[in-house]
Amino acid sequence: MGPLTSSPGFPVWLDLLIAFVIGIGFGFSLEQAGFSSSRKLAGMFYGYDTTVLKVFFTAAIVALIGSQFLSYFGLLNLNLVFVNEYYVTASIVGGVIMGAGFIMGGFCPGTGVSALSIGKIDALFYVLGGLAGAFLFAETYPLIQPLAENAYRGPVKINDVFGISPGLFTLLLVFAAAGMFWVAELAEKKFARPDITGEI
Repeated sequence: MGPLTSSPGFPVWLDLLIAFVIGIGFGFSLEQAGFSSSRKLAGMFYGYDTTVLKVFFTAAIVALIGSQFLSYFGLLNLNLVFVNEYYVTASIVGGVIMGAGFIMGGFCPGTGVSALSIGKIDALFYVLGGLAGAFLFAETYPLIQPLAENAYRGPVKINDVFGISPGLFTLLLVFAAAGMFWVAELAEKKFARPDITGEI
């Protein structure tokens, strides 16, 4: 979408329409993949269903390899791709809070909205809880700002941290993913829950 929206004279309404259509497609894909089921998502933490790990890791690898190829053929300038600012302490604390919410609620923000769109009551309370959390964060930010901005590292990339090329990092990540998928298969066999997975 980037090359289109950066074009001179590209209308804002069409930009928003494209984003809206992509969002609908993403939500539809999540629902069709079964990610609107809190049991399926919680299964990743208990080991009996690692579909979430496989799907999202595969998506990340495909996007990473695709961007590398686009860059190689001169169709994408990776130096212009936005990289999130990295705050070490905030990332750790936020990761723990989100992980706890994920396992207790059975959803992440995207899958929660997807489940809500098909009328899941548990997703309704999950989304409301997320909105309440966002409100509390905004209202208390002056108090937690020192924590949130602690250990700032800038917009860093993992390959830069390890001093390796993007291509080598991509290759290593593919091998890591293959290993994780193998471990995930073993976990599903060890912690199999036919009484739950059969209902999803």
